[in-house]
Amino acid sequence: MAGKKYAYDNKEVDESKVARAKASSLKISPKHSVEICSAIRGMEVSKAKAYLNDVIEMKKAVPFKRHNRGVGHRKGMKGWAAGRYPVKASKAILKVLENAEANAEYKGMDVENLKIEHISSHKGMVIRGARPRAFGRVTPFNTPTTHIQIVLVEA
Repeated sequence: MAGKKYAYDNKEVDESKVARAKASSLKISPKHSVEICSAIRGMEVSKAKAYLNDVIEMKKAVPFKRHNRGVGHRKGMKGWAAGRYPVKASKAILKVLENAEANAEYKGMDVENLKIEHISSHKGMVIRGARPRAFGRVTPFNTPTTHIQIVLVEA
């Protein structure tokens, strides 16, 4: 089986200071995952985990910077007003982040000083489905999937 590549490729960083994790074909919204990834990119792992837990508990909103027509304003957001609480996508990304943190711990890295160097989400395959309609017709009812990649670096 061929190995899958990461979108991140930095030759300058020592490989012993890098931990990676990925998840493929998650049944979460690509739009929500892109917005979550851009919100936590560059954060320390402990702060990112706290932020994602707050999103899951609906205490903090994720700013929606693209495709935000009709998205309501949320209180407590600095520099941006439109936002939502994508709970399902936050749970999935939190799992991948905890997996990357466990990989770093296994490599012997200092877990307290980890920073998210790279996080990205890409569209996966579309699971085709259909809903029967009146007069023998069919409406498509598709499920999008998403690939998540996380690279942590010891600061």
